[in-house]
Amino acid sequence: MARISGVNIPTGKRVEIALTYIHGIGLTSAKDICKKNGIAPERRVNELSDAEVIKIRETIDSEYMVEGDRRRDVAMNIKRLLDLGTYRGLRHRKRLPVRGQRTSTNARTRKGKAVAIAGKKK
Repeated sequence: MARISGVNIPTGKRVEIALTYIHGIGLTSAKDICKKNGIAPERRVNELSDAEVIKIRETIDSEYMVEGDRRRDVAMNIKRLLDLGTYRGLRHRKRLPVRGQRTSTNARTRKGKAVAIAGKKK
């Protein structure tokens, strides 16, 4: 099992899909990493040699912000919005959708389980 940036990469999956298990690397970044290192994206992780895994690890360490650093950066950006008192910061503080979605009917993922209002029926 390959370990990159503190994450165990699944061995049976294709390389470009397996790299997306690292926080901060999406499909586009994974394809770029494969292209830079000359690895065919359809190869499986268990088919990679140790040298190829090391090349991937070095590329990710040098060019991408991943895992703990990425999570910290996102948290700091949200904290900055909260401190400035921007509209987006207020939406984060109230745990409502930030990007303009409607809230009268949907937004259950962000707002949580619906709570019944007592005494509504008459």
